[in-house]
Amino acid sequence: MRIPGFVNAHCHAFQRALRGREAGADFWAWRDGMIALAGSLTVEEIRREYVQVYRELLTNGYTAVGEFHYLGLDEARAAAEAAAEAGITFVLLHACYLRGGMPRFRQESVAEYLRQVEMLRGEGIRVGLAPHSVRACPPEALREVGAYAEEHGLPLHVHADEQPREIGECLAETGLRPIELLDREGCLGPRTTVVHATHADGRELDLLAAAGARICVCPTTEANLGDGFLPVARVCHRSIGMCIGSDSNVRIDPLEELRELEGIARRQTGTRGVISVDSLLCFGSDEGAAALGIDEWPEVDVDLTHPQLRGVDEASVYDALVFSCSSDVFRKMSAQ
Repeated sequence: MRIPGFVNAHCHAFQRALRGREAGADFWAWRDGMIALAGSLTVEEIRREYVQVYRELLTNGYTAVGEFHYLGLDEARAAAEAAAEAGITFVLLHACYLRGGMPRFRQESVAEYLRQVEMLRGEGIRVGLAPHSVRACPPEALREVGAYAEEHGLPLHVHADEQPREIGECLAETGLRPIELLDREGCLGPRTTVVHATHADGRELDLLAAAGARICVCPTTEANLGDGFLPVARVCHRSIGMCIGSDSNVRIDPLEELRELEGIARRQTGTRGVISVDSLLCFGSDEGAAALGIDEWPEVDVDLTHPQLRGVDEASVYDALVFSCSSDVFRKMSAQ
C-alpha cells in the first residue's frame, strides 16, 4: 500500500549525535551540551553525518525534510549536498541568529543574513526564512525578516514559547509574549510555522488562528527535553493547522509523533478520537509540505504483510498504522 510520504517540517540533523548522551538536568543544561557539539563539527563531518541522518529519515517514512539550520553558510551548502546524496526532498530553513548562542551561529546583521539567503537561493537551494527565536533576533530584526518573507513569498519558521524562561525574558524585554511579539513585528501569516508553541496561552493561539499560521509539534523531542506539551485540544478547537518534526532526532518515527499528538489530546480531554486518523495523516504529510512550501514529495510504501499489521482488516489499516505500528512497517527505500 502506498501513501503520501511523511514530511519532517523541523529537523536539526546534527543533534542526532546527542542521543544516548548525558542529557543534563533540564532544557538549558541540555542546550549547553548541544552548543558544545555544534561548535566541534567540521563542514566535512556535517556533510557525512547528514547523509546518514537523511537516509534514516527515508527508511522510517519521511520523504521530505525542513532542516532548521544555524551552523554556518558553508555548512548549509553541505546539508543541501547531503540531502541530494540521500535522495530526500529538502528545504533549508536558514536561521537568522543575531545574538546569544555562539559565534558560529550568528550573522553580523540582518542585511548579512538576507545576503546569505539570496546567495543560497541563487545556487538553486530551496530556502525558507527562519528567525531562530525571539531570544536570537531582536524586534527590529524580526520586522525585517518578516517583511522579506512576505515580499518574496517564502516560508517563515520560528521557535516560540518552548520554555517558560523564554517567555519571561521576552516579557521583560518587550512587554509581550513571544507570539504576541511575532504578530506585532509582522511575522505571522499563512506561510508562518511556529515551532513548539508549547506554552502558548489563549491569546497567542487566537493570534495564530487569525493569521492562518501553523504550529510544528515535535512530541518526542519535547518530551525528551522536558519542555511540556502543546495544548493540542485547544489548538484543534481553533482549527490551527499542525505539522510534525523530528527536531533533535532522539527518535525518528513519524507514526510516534502523530500518535503522541492524539495521546496528548486524549489526556487533556478524557475522550478518545479527538483528532481523526485522516487529520493526523494530513498533519504528517500535507500540512508539513505546506509549511515548507513544497508541492511534490515522494510517497512511501506500507508493508501490509508486516507482523505489526497481521490480522488487521482492510477497513482498519489506517487506524492500525497510526495507533499500533512503528515505522518498521514502511518498506525500506534503497539509498540513492
